[in-house]
Amino acid sequence: MKVDYLIVGAGFSGLVFAERACAHGKTCLVVEKRSHIGGNCYDYYDDSGVLIHKYGPHYFRTNSKKIIEYLSEFTEWHLVDYKIKSYVDGKYWNFPINLNTFEQLIGRRSTSEEFQKWLDEKRVNISDPQNSEEVIISQVGWDLYEKFFKGYTLKQWKRHPKELDASVCGRIPIRTNRDDRYLKEEFQALPKAGYTRLFDKIIKKCGVNLKILTNSDYLEIIHTIKFGKLVYTGPIDAYYKFCYGALPYRSLRFENESFSAEQLKERVGISGKAGFWQPAMQVNYPNENEFTRIVELKHATAQSCDSTTIVREYPEDYGEDNEPYYPIPADDSAKIYKQYENLSKKEVNAIFIGRLATYKYYNMDQVVGMSLKRFEVESKTY
Repeated sequence: MKVDYLIVGAGFSGLVFAERACAHGKTCLVVEKRSHIGGNCYDYYDDSGVLIHKYGPHYFRTNSKKIIEYLSEFTEWHLVDYKIKSYVDGKYWNFPINLNTFEQLIGRRSTSEEFQKWLDEKRVNISDPQNSEEVIISQVGWDLYEKFFKGYTLKQWKRHPKELDASVCGRIPIRTNRDDRYLKEEFQALPKAGYTRLFDKIIKKCGVNLKILTNSDYLEIIHTIKFGKLVYTGPIDAYYKFCYGALPYRSLRFENESFSAEQLKERVGISGKAGFWQPAMQVNYPNENEFTRIVELKHATAQSCDSTTIVREYPEDYGEDNEPYYPIPADDSAKIYKQYENLSKKEVNAIFIGRLATYKYYNMDQVVGMSLKRFEVESKTY
């Protein structure tokens, strides 16, 4: 087989690049080690008929009109404000921290002005936070940091917040108004028919210029393929055979549990409405439990069905038997990655895009933007 681009990975990074290349008359072969397309964004209907995200919730959001316009060619959107709670001390708290959370804390109605004054008294004066602990205590002080952030971060990353880059906990907004949305981007939505259908339409548009191999390791076939350039979206340390050592990643284990309409009747007092198991799409468990959160995606998809499915997430060490989900944003990992990055910059016929290939904690829109931008650069060589 002879193609212009051999693309390793069938997630957003690889398929967006493939679509752009095919649209410009180039041929692509996408090689995916899993049995399906979509990477970690893959979704499907489980045995209870509930649409779930196989590899954890993927809450699409962006401020980029360019990315919205591009993806809208392949999907309609279901607009949603992602809402979550945090289960601490035996009750569900509004989260991220906002005025409603403060009122739960003090047990009465309040104002943004009073909350801001309280925060000013509690916060630690750190003008330039250098890690995730400092970025939170500089905003809300020690009490709320201990209640909502410290335990969750220790479980999720297996590192103390002071060992992690400020961006890890800094991603979570702190508000003094009643805005209880989980995210701050202007556009928050899910593909109306799901991510997998979105990817199906991307592939369909590519037509005969695209071929996909699933259940395949690119290393096992690369010597049988003639290609112009390699587009690599996997772990960059694996690409270079760990010559500078293995980069640290965090992995996850998912535990799914489904409930029928009859089973959910007794949960109405907890969930707040019929047909749901918990009161929000996501509930964080920062302290007592081994899992970090329980996700009930039906809250976000607004799927009309009597049953529901919840997914508990258990953080795990990355190893041969599980997937590398999260690059760890820390000084030691940054030093290792820099060495691999220097090698990648010397590559003439290889392109590195995506969260794993660039060892960055990117959101989906950022990955799409990276692929679009990288192809724009590439197309100038035609």
